[in-house]
Amino acid sequence: MYREHVLAGQVALVTGSSRGIGLAISRLLGEMGAKVSTCARDQSALEESASKLRGSGIKVLATQADVTHEDQVCYLVRKTQQTLGPIDILVNNAGIGIFGSFLDQSQADWDAILNTNLKAVFLVSRAVAPEMIRRQTGHIINISSLAGKNTFANGAIYCASKWGLMGLTGCMAEELRAHGVRVSAVCPGSVATEFSGQGAKDPSKMLQPDDVAHAVAALATQTPGSFISEVQMRPTRKP
Repeated sequence: MYREHVLAGQVALVTGSSRGIGLAISRLLGEMGAKVSTCARDQSALEESASKLRGSGIKVLATQADVTHEDQVCYLVRKTQQTLGPIDILVNNAGIGIFGSFLDQSQADWDAILNTNLKAVFLVSRAVAPEMIRRQTGHIINISSLAGKNTFANGAIYCASKWGLMGLTGCMAEELRAHGVRVSAVCPGSVATEFSGQGAKDPSKMLQPDDVAHAVAALATQTPGSFISEVQMRPTRKP
């Protein structure tokens, strides 16, 4: 699909990368030659996934980090730069979902979702972007959702976080494009992962993590003179 070493020498930081979409993205970018920095809150799951990637010949730095906390973000970015080199590709993938009527949800639910799905993107991007600006190159790819374009019952806080992420992505893109840094959003529909969704669906009719990884790879290998600002993804058959 992609030339094996097309990203050789580049460094990719993928947040929320111990499983699901983040792991699939890390694997594909690594297979394309990138050195990959992975992170997650769960140390054991992170180490297990990193071991699998290394078994495939991918150079991996695995760092336990909660990207909703600025000090941990700074440590993650600094460790990545010192160990692997300047970050060429940032994939803001970490995300959670808590679904149900907004009448039944709590302030703690609001804080957890907004902090992970929106604030973390702000914190990590702000930590990575200055070096990209200095080097006049880089990709920031935010994994959003079709829930950032549409609304549905029982998705109020999740939709709010993803609509906010789309706004943040667009503003970042406008600020950074003059510096050679491209900022894009990938908006998948339902993906067959362990992510808590809206109920039972047929996994065979859902997007797969590798589908999202393919979109990220396409964004990371764009031609120099343009950039794709948004990718919307849907399964061929409705779940």
